[in-house]
Amino acid sequence: MASRLQHCLGAYSAGVALLLSVGPIALADSESDWAKMKSITPRGYVCHWMDQPVVVDGRLDEKQWSKAAWTQEFQDIEGQRKAKPRFSTRAKMIWNDKYFYIGAVLNEPHVWGKLTKHDAVIFHDNDFEVFIDPDGDNHNYYEFEINALNTGWDLMLNRPYKNGGKADNSWEIPGLKTAIHVVGTLNDSTDTDRSWSVEIAIPWTVLAQHAGRPTPPTEGDQWRVNFSRVEWRHDLKDGVYVKRPGLREDNWVWSPQGIVDMHRPERWGYVQFSRRPPGSVAYAPDPSSLARETLLAVYHRAKAFHQKNKRWPAHLRQLDFAANQRPGLEQPIQFEPVADGFQADALIRVKGQQQRYRIRHDSKLWRIR
Repeated sequence: MASRLQHCLGAYSAGVALLLSVGPIALADSESDWAKMKSITPRGYVCHWMDQPVVVDGRLDEKQWSKAAWTQEFQDIEGQRKAKPRFSTRAKMIWNDKYFYIGAVLNEPHVWGKLTKHDAVIFHDNDFEVFIDPDGDNHNYYEFEINALNTGWDLMLNRPYKNGGKADNSWEIPGLKTAIHVVGTLNDSTDTDRSWSVEIAIPWTVLAQHAGRPTPPTEGDQWRVNFSRVEWRHDLKDGVYVKRPGLREDNWVWSPQGIVDMHRPERWGYVQFSRRPPGSVAYAPDPSSLARETLLAVYHRAKAFHQKNKRWPAHLRQLDFAANQRPGLEQPIQFEPVADGFQADALIRVKGQQQRYRIRHDSKLWRIR
């Protein structure tokens, strides 16, 4: 519950698995988190362009949707070490030159919701959530939450909460289209429902604000995206749905995070955009993952050092790495102290060309050349 509480307070108060050998430093919180996250491979999805607009009515029954593949079934946010979700959740994505469309079906025997005010803390109800980081640098990302009453909460963060991020709750999505369809009866405890479905159309003009890359996407571009479903266990009191006291929410996601914190963009899935016909393009794993995973290991190790020593390391050797040269890297990791912390670079070769990636003490990770 702590991460959800942090999310709420932050919003309103502020308005592959490649690991380096480690030495004897005791695990601190950051490194303990990474130990749970490092083995997870983010999921991938090919999102195809459709030449016709979609009528956003929540039903997902138009031919454009029938051509789109479903994502994998959602898992617990911590991954396979946790129990399979009680109810099925799947999503689809398509796009055209005006909108990024997202659809999802959430199986649910009791569809209920209470919140009706825009920008309320929607995850206090059962909800569906969207997270988008266009350039994959872990900073300046978007979030949207919606409940079965079609009440939405749109916000953006300049960086994750763990890095002192502040949610901009005033951020809005002009032109947003959303709709809900319930197979059953909403807020009626006398029957058993089947599901509720969500349909969302987000204008590219809004996503372009902090995208840091072409918007709409170009062929083959990959954006970091994830979806979350919050599900509360409930009781009935005089026929009214009431959250069961003393129990935390279930968090079911498309691409598992490894820990109970959606604000770890480095573990979100990859959505690969294509204008080619559905079925003609295969998902291509991120060729920069070697550099990214290496630098994330450095980041978490350095953050653990900071948590223990109340200062950032000045040299990589202070982190007790047995070696900093890993197969596939073009040179040893370059580590440099800066005014507020550190930066570290990893150099890799992709399709015959060298690419250099950098991570900072605030978890921003990007390609510098």
